[in-house]
Amino acid sequence: MKENNWNLQEIEQEFRAQIELTLKNIPHTSHISGHMGSLWLDENVAAMVKRLAAEYHLTYLDNSASAKDRYALSFVGYEGSNSNPEKENSFLRMLEKLEPGKNYLFLDHPAYNDSEMQTVGHIGYENVAQDRQGVTDLFTSEKIKNKIKEKNIQLVTYNDITKSLPRTTPKAEKVNEKKITEYLEAVKKSGQDLHSLMIIRNGKVVYENWFGDHAANKPHIMNSVSKTFTAMAVGFAVAENSIGIHDKVTSFFPDKLPEVISPELAELEIVHLLTMSVGYETDPTYEIWDKEEDWIEQFLAFPIIHKPGSQFVYNSMATYVLSAILQKVTGEKLPDYLYPRLFRPLGITGIIWQESPQGITTGGWGLYITTEDMAKMGQFILQKGVWDGKQLIPASWIEEMSGKQVASLPAGVKQEDLEVSPKDSDWLQGYGYQMWKSRHHSFRADGAGGQFILVLPEKNTVIVTTAAENDMQAELNLIWKYILPALRE
Repeated sequence: MKENNWNLQEIEQEFRAQIELTLKNIPHTSHISGHMGSLWLDENVAAMVKRLAAEYHLTYLDNSASAKDRYALSFVGYEGSNSNPEKENSFLRMLEKLEPGKNYLFLDHPAYNDSEMQTVGHIGYENVAQDRQGVTDLFTSEKIKNKIKEKNIQLVTYNDITKSLPRTTPKAEKVNEKKITEYLEAVKKSGQDLHSLMIIRNGKVVYENWFGDHAANKPHIMNSVSKTFTAMAVGFAVAENSIGIHDKVTSFFPDKLPEVISPELAELEIVHLLTMSVGYETDPTYEIWDKEEDWIEQFLAFPIIHKPGSQFVYNSMATYVLSAILQKVTGEKLPDYLYPRLFRPLGITGIIWQESPQGITTGGWGLYITTEDMAKMGQFILQKGVWDGKQLIPASWIEEMSGKQVASLPAGVKQEDLEVSPKDSDWLQGYGYQMWKSRHHSFRADGAGGQFILVLPEKNTVIVTTAAENDMQAELNLIWKYILPALRE
């Protein structure tokens, strides 16, 4: 290219086409990399690539000293020949030279020696397909895997290096580490099955730990924490004028309505789905799950006894309907819709989210992400929708999500059956848009079994747990008893 005339505008057009095609088919793509010097053949091209990476929320690591310094990253290659017979031994020699506590990037291109790759090559490099198959064999070699395990090398993603939350010590952010130790001792003594704990203060991780066979890179079931992500997606759609919170639910599903539309169903709005105030007497979720009929049709046919907005009844199927509305309006499933707006900017990739038999993301449950992904979401909410200095979603939406929109009750409990007072219950503080208000001026995303994203604005703190704990109030009680006092002024 350097020997011929080339046009920056044409190169940008081609790069955009490749990026957009990739993101359309692989929305969880995290970074941009290039081959044969294509990204830095000229300083103007390099600047354009950086600009596109920022625009599409993709990581771009060039070979500059600034990138190496910023991420404490060293680039490494084969120690010896990279020809197929020598690849494995050269790679093993490289692994032996790696030093503990440092970050390294090794780059090579795996592929298969198939009919497609056999068409690729140029003068002086005709055996591309065989060479790339050698890289695939290297990356899948049991010998290499065993050496990585033996040397306790952690394989990380681009996002782990470039988009992780910053780390510091508890002391640096005025957190009493002794109280955290006391909390963990109390958890053990009480028999609570805690899987992970992460505490973020002033935007920095001050404590993190995983227990049993759980690990930082293992996604965990979120249960109803999923709802908060769905509400965030609704917020993006509202901000983009795709929907409004007072849109009638029936308007989105004219082909799924019952023969007789009750006045209550006709009044049902998106805001009533968000606040769990559809007007049902009881939660229809489990009844709908157990039938083979279309979930939306069943939801719309379920009797609405009370005026929408007048009564809180926890209802996971309402969140599913939010997901269905978003999919119908945007033409994208919930994860695909959230990737460019939330997940990629925050550095969240590789999520798993279950779907209904009708191919709609469940919305109210079924999301799997990591503990740090939860922490990023909590920090994003704490910062009222700002990330890396940019307002990704209106602050007003975060305030509505986290504020008290309706009076709340524990899931499955009626007012007349309450046996606890608000001063003792974190489920009687009110409900926002798919988030619970909590005691001590806090609010939270909340999932069955003890999954919490607990946001404490007055302490500038986010506390995240994953667990398998049936008594979720007891889990919160220990957090209030030990971790809250650890957060010094």
